[in-house]
Amino acid sequence: MASSDNPKVVERKVEKEEDDTNEGGFMEKVKDFIHDIGEKIEGAIGFGKPTADVSGVHIPHINLHKAEIVVDILITNPNPVPIPLVDMDYLVESDGRKLVSGLIPDAGTIHAHGSETINIPILLIYDDIKDTYQDIKPGSIIPYKIRVALIIDVPIIGRITLPLEKTGEIPVPYKPDVDVEKIKFSKFSFEETTAILHVKLENKNDFDLGLNALDYEIWLADVSIGSAELTESTKIEKNGISLMKIPISFKPKEFGSALWDMIRGKGTGYTMKGNVDVDTPFGRMKLPISKEGGTTRLKKDDDDDDDED
Repeated sequence: MASSDNPKVVERKVEKEEDDTNEGGFMEKVKDFIHDIGEKIEGAIGFGKPTADVSGVHIPHINLHKAEIVVDILITNPNPVPIPLVDMDYLVESDGRKLVSGLIPDAGTIHAHGSETINIPILLIYDDIKDTYQDIKPGSIIPYKIRVALIIDVPIIGRITLPLEKTGEIPVPYKPDVDVEKIKFSKFSFEETTAILHVKLENKNDFDLGLNALDYEIWLADVSIGSAELTESTKIEKNGISLMKIPISFKPKEFGSALWDMIRGKGTGYTMKGNVDVDTPFGRMKLPISKEGGTTRLKKDDDDDDDED
């Protein structure tokens, strides 16, 4: 038999298996090492999820037509690099009904290892609200919920959304009613008359008004008797009435035939327009007052039927 008929078996297979085993063990050790180093690097670098909170809601300006609201968002960045605020999405609702919404793109950058307050300005237009929801009446207080979604791009982690909510109340202001109940004069002459306007202010809101000042212009029998500003501190309770005394002076000779009606104690037509500066639980407001086509009485200071106000 030829030598080729009895080949020798060389244990190369076993040697190869041993090589594979050694190689596999080495690669596993390398992977473990890389993973361990990665975790240590990531821990040392400190990449993590930012946090956010609504730190405050302010109403810097409010009147009969609109309310300007500013929402303060405190954002903390634990990462060693700045992170960009991609978008800020907001929604203001009342009892589940949308009042206003909006999107603020490219809202800025939060510094590394720092905290920063971001302001979200929101504008409420009262006519839009009242036209949409007719059960929301002037003078009322309505609940609100502000929903904010912050979209942040964090290195390694990627884009994340931080949802926030804040609830509270906001008023729908209504202008006070004004009436000149009577005019009591202390000095009467055709050249110059001094008198006191007895003015009634009715607060038609569901919140108190702290009156600081009143500016006004008044007409008697279509004749302007001038304008002035009165500083007076008084509180008009919600749905309440306050009585004010305002000094005036005018020249009766300018009234023509209407003067005789005033002298005889008949009703005198008047118009009054102006503004009241008030403090409210929701901030300071300047509210208009107006009365056209009103009727009042001109009376002497010593008339017996006058009641003390």
